Amino acid sequence: MTQRHQVTVDVHVILERQGRILLCLREGTGYADGLYCLPSGHLEAGETVVECAVREVREEVGVRIDPADLRPVTVVHHLSPEGEPRVGFFFAADVWDGEVVNAEPHKCGRVDWVPADRLPDNTVAYTAAGVALYLDGVGIGVHGWPGPEAA
Repeated sequence: MTQRHQVTVDVHVILERQGRILLCLREGTGYADGLYCLPSGHLEAGETVVECAVREVREEVGVRIDPADLRPVTVVHHLSPEGEPRVGFFFAADVWDGEVVNAEPHKCGRVDWVPADRLPDNTVAYTAAGVALYLDGVGIGVHGWPGPEAA
């Protein structure tokens, strides 16, 4: 009997302001430290992807987003460099309550608004792939997998 394929589900939120997006510089986590990523995290048991997006943004950058203000923009089927498959749901929002702050300084060195089409060289590749798909209007893509269709 063949075992069903299972993946980790990630949720990423692209906060947009005047052509810029918010990135968080990872620090002190033991994974991808020194690299930028979007406010993001793993889906928890019993949680929807929308609930996860709202929670992660609140926990990481201190703002509250009404679920109605989240736009689903792309999905990325990612294969990590370690060979672990993941599925990332990317949402975008340009409306929220509160001021953006680094709400997790023990995990994040700083938050920066950067041009959406010019991400820093030290951006997590998975993050960069999702942002690129979003900017190109591509609803679903793959990243890290071997083959010509992979980003």
